[in-house]
Amino acid sequence: MLDDFESAAIDAKLKATLRFLRKMTLEHEALTPDDARAVFATGVEKAALVDAIHVAYLFNVYDRLADSMGWHVPDRALGSYKAAAQRMLTRGYH
Repeated sequence: MLDDFESAAIDAKLKATLRFLRKMTLEHEALTPDDARAVFATGVEKAALVDAIHVAYLFNVYDRLADSMGWHVPDRALGSYKAAAQRMLTRGYH
């Protein structure tokens, strides 16, 4: 899924949301209300899209800050991301 969510075996709602977020991140000048309407047409609620936008926005800000400030990002091979993902799956974002 990380390599190509379009061909991944995931729900149409998630695909539509990810498509919106990709465009918001990489082609924000081309984002229109029709992009949101396409997400809503799959059954995604407005509040869910708003939540996804907020999360994506914050990650974009964090990424840019990390790049510009030279913050250390742990090596993926160390396993800290997998441990954090497991923790979030069990406890949520707390």
